[in-house]
Amino acid sequence: MALWVLAFASAQEGVDPREEAKRQKQLLLETSGILPTELVVEQGKELFQRKGPSGKTMAECDFGLGKGVLEGAAARLPRYFLDTGRVEDLDSRILTCMTRVQGYKREQIRRSEVVAVAFYIASKSTGKKIQVRLLFPQERELYALGEKLFYARSGARDVGCATCHVTYVGKRAGVLPYADVLGKDQSWTHWPAYRYSNDQIWTMQDRIRACYGNIAHPAPDLYSLPILALEVFLAYRNNGAVVEEWPAFVR
Repeated sequence: MALWVLAFASAQEGVDPREEAKRQKQLLLETSGILPTELVVEQGKELFQRKGPSGKTMAECDFGLGKGVLEGAAARLPRYFLDTGRVEDLDSRILTCMTRVQGYKREQIRRSEVVAVAFYIASKSTGKKIQVRLLFPQERELYALGEKLFYARSGARDVGCATCHVTYVGKRAGVLPYADVLGKDQSWTHWPAYRYSNDQIWTMQDRIRACYGNIAHPAPDLYSLPILALEVFLAYRNNGAVVEEWPAFVR
């Protein structure tokens, strides 16, 4: 049986999710000596340093603070990029880097590689403050769309993001009262993360898609406009929050 299954099985009902995550994290360290997040970050580092078909590594890419500058870059995303003429989050910017700079074809890029690189780049923003600005019209338009999507009720259950993360926080099974409250408790800074409850590594894109699945609503495609709009909205609402640890370790 996997270590995470053993750890999750020992969880107690009614325990504060933040404290339980700390306990599970410590348990994994004691049993294996290393965290899954550390392994994924190392994998992402290797991919970042790997040369693509063009002969270039990701160090030739600009993630918002200049070519090859990673310190604090993830904490300023999503943002508008002049070279692509669109707003990009960390996941989509990695795709841009791998296709435009490294020379990969889109179909050659595996999702697992994008997530691993996202973990590595995000790790360089631990301790930084979230600083997402709405300077360009494209950023403001996406923020407005994200706000509408967040509060919209739809699907077979007639619910939406705000139903769980605003209206029924603390009253609905499965909702994390410390991590998933809009504009409170640094919700944006908990992703990307390793989820010990299902042994998965997720970026915010994966988290949003899972939320749509939970409310029985068709999930937006990865890298799609609805996901990006929600990210701009959530990130901007968490401006000033300090990233305690990226990637995070959550339930």
